[in-house]
Amino acid sequence: MTQMAEERAQVIARMTGAVYTSGWLTVSQQMVDRFADATGDHQYIHVDPERAAQTPFGGTIAHGFLLLSLLPRLLADAGRPAIPGVVMGINYGTDRVRFVQPVRTGSEVRGQFTIADIQEKAPCRYQQVLDAEMQVKGQDKPALIARWIGQFVVDASA
Repeated sequence: MTQMAEERAQVIARMTGAVYTSGWLTVSQQMVDRFADATGDHQYIHVDPERAAQTPFGGTIAHGFLLLSLLPRLLADAGRPAIPGVVMGINYGTDRVRFVQPVRTGSEVRGQFTIADIQEKAPCRYQQVLDAEMQVKGQDKPALIARWIGQFVVDASA
């Protein structure tokens, strides 16, 4: 086993079971509008503040899939240590995604990630399972919960 492989095994052992929390991120109306343009989902509860104000939400809300798409950004900000030798990461999927409550535009969210498992699935390819929760500042319930599965590839010479 190379020195980098030993370091990688040590980092992975420390990470498994650890919790990492990002800083706060404001979900702006501009962010929601751009997501609506990218996806074609222009439902008024997302993009029409006047009309959305008349709904039980009291204003525009973020798309659930926008929130889900913010998980990589929040994870990058959560202080998770780098794993030695990793050359790329790949999304594998999500399980048990739930949009627990809406997020009003202008709200601040953060990600809390628990690393449930990291296993080597093939030579130089690992699978990581994260339990992700998106929290909303000032709210007791999370906006989003999901089990997020990713894979990462390490340099074969490392």
